Amino acid sequence: MRYSEDLIEEIRMKNDIVDVISGYVKLQRKGSSYFGLCPFHNEKSPSFSVSPSKQMYYCFGCGAGGNVFTFLMEYENFTFVEALRVLAERAGVELPQLEYSKEAKAQADLKATLLEVNKLAAKYYYYQLRREGGATAMAYLKGRELSDETINQFGLGYSDKFSDDLYRYLKSKNYSDDILRESGLFNVDERRGMYDKFWNRVIFPIMDVNNRVIGFGGRVMGDAKPKYLNSPETKIFDKSRNLYGLNLARVSRKKNLIICEGYMDVIAMHQAGFNNAVASLGTALTSQQASLLKRYTDEVLIIYDSDEAGTKAALRAIPMLKTAGLSTKVINLRPYKDPDEFIKNLGKEAFQERLDHGMNSFLFELKALEGNYDMDDPQGKTDFYKETARKLLRFEDELERGNYMQAVAATYGISTEDLRKMVNRLALRGAGIPEPVKPKSGLNRTREKQNGFEMSQKLMLTWMTSYPELFGEIAKYISPEDFTKPLYHTVAKMLFEQYETGQLNPARLLNYFTDNEEQKEVAAVFNATIPLETDEERKKALLDVVCRMKEDSIAHRTASLEPTDMQGLMKLMQSKKELEDLKAGKLHLHISFK
Repeated sequence: MRYSEDLIEEIRMKNDIVDVISGYVKLQRKGSSYFGLCPFHNEKSPSFSVSPSKQMYYCFGCGAGGNVFTFLMEYENFTFVEALRVLAERAGVELPQLEYSKEAKAQADLKATLLEVNKLAAKYYYYQLRREGGATAMAYLKGRELSDETINQFGLGYSDKFSDDLYRYLKSKNYSDDILRESGLFNVDERRGMYDKFWNRVIFPIMDVNNRVIGFGGRVMGDAKPKYLNSPETKIFDKSRNLYGLNLARVSRKKNLIICEGYMDVIAMHQAGFNNAVASLGTALTSQQASLLKRYTDEVLIIYDSDEAGTKAALRAIPMLKTAGLSTKVINLRPYKDPDEFIKNLGKEAFQERLDHGMNSFLFELKALEGNYDMDDPQGKTDFYKETARKLLRFEDELERGNYMQAVAATYGISTEDLRKMVNRLALRGAGIPEPVKPKSGLNRTREKQNGFEMSQKLMLTWMTSYPELFGEIAKYISPEDFTKPLYHTVAKMLFEQYETGQLNPARLLNYFTDNEEQKEVAAVFNATIPLETDEERKKALLDVVCRMKEDSIAHRTASLEPTDMQGLMKLMQSKKELEDLKAGKLHLHISFK
């Protein structure tokens, strides 16, 4: 059973978003919207906006956005059903009781059994480390200067050299082969049957934030490959949604969390008193892990190995953390490779000093970007400044963007005003207004053109919902098929259907998107901005956006047109004629942004 769309919409409409969010954030009215300090990231000037007309919120700093359900889900870490129940109670709406299906109950029972199996396996490995057979593994851990207290705190263990030890133990506890196969702790082949996945390895139990064992990592004793082995994904273990050590770090009471690369990095930092360290689980940082970090902190310190691979990993992580609403700094460990090595050689005090003087992540990106340009050559330096200006466009909040411009200008010896002009020109080009200087690379030109088309579609959706009076005029030239990005096309189709029924309601539209990342992207398309100050600039930008969208739409339709589709060909010819007339000024958009 699922709650009906009408019931969900009734509850949403009875909970005014301004009233609800005012209970969490101090809001002040500015024009048609309310603004306050974003509750999802650290900021000193308000970039968090709440729109009464759209019944949506959006942060121009970190990109968080959605409707009243989304806000409670993000702020309170609720599921959708939990948020629905809270808002239903607030509005005095009685919800019907949900009944679990037979399939849902079976899935819940399976997960509970797998957690039991993993807990028993962790105890078994823990015991094996402390037996005579675990002497080599214990010597390895002692050689890494781990104390008994640390070894016990992280529940470290050992898997014996015999590859059926754990299997025989769990079979003695009456678990079926089907359950053991689902646990991810065993391999199966025709010759050997079922056998232990981990053997002759130091074992690192992986726990979720509720201290439940959900998987394992193993470091081999000897020269076998792979050196590190992780549990496969199971019904209870999703690598992309968990972080090693977070169960301990989340209660550290430190103002930030440290993200690093491996199990031993986390353990070494915790032993040295830096108990706010976590690590991704053998993969690059994911957006889900970034969102998980956001539940427990507003700032993340990135410590990856100080080699080329570590730098690349940091550069991949920074935008994900930023999107999740986290402020980030990158910690330089040179001349040492990792935290364990650094602490052993220079000590805890020197490590703390490095943490206190981390490099702003944006300036770190620029430092890495320098390597792609000849900074002694005037053209190379110019190209570097242009790419820097593109990166500065990420900051939609004017004050934040201005602060970063000043920092870049001071660091690289460029005039703040020159940099500002360059950023503004690029912003206008993003709205469809061309910049006279053409990029050198054909690849870059194609990429920038595609980004321009997407930005145009995003701006159009924002304008259509912010100025409903424009809808009728725009609809003469733009239809849902002119939105070529699949998600934008879906959103546009829904908006046009709402407009035709006289009920333009972007907040209701968000109810149709259940994925968190999709909701954020949809919320963002209703809040696109470019730094245009006058009505004339906006009118010109809107005309250019219409032209750019028609140009992109015509190209897409031409590419997919069947040779025998004469009706489609006639529509294409009509669209091309309209585009030519718009560009030539023969057709006029009668619009006003008042």
